[in-house]
Amino acid sequence: MASTIDTLTALTNTSNTTVAKTDTTSSDFSKILQDSLEEINDTQVKGDKAMADLATGEVKDLHQAAIAINKAETSMKMMLEIRNKALSAYKEISKTQI
Repeated sequence: MASTIDTLTALTNTSNTTVAKTDTTSSDFSKILQDSLEEINDTQVKGDKAMADLATGEVKDLHQAAIAINKAETSMKMMLEIRNKALSAYKEISKTQI
């Protein structure tokens, strides 16, 4: 009888640690997502500043301005494609019958 209770207690403790690990994983994913969005935003701000400097003639290095603008465009396209893939995956999962 005591061994059955010990076994159940061990199983309960194992399931509790699994739940705790899942919570950290989701917070890590949200942290990664947040960091990526902040990095994309910074790239967009630098690209906008480079375009403004180019328009006003304040740009000192044309190549660096072109690179900053290209990075901003590429990062925005990448973010949109990631969003599209995530939405597509969500729609595909929601169509799945249980």
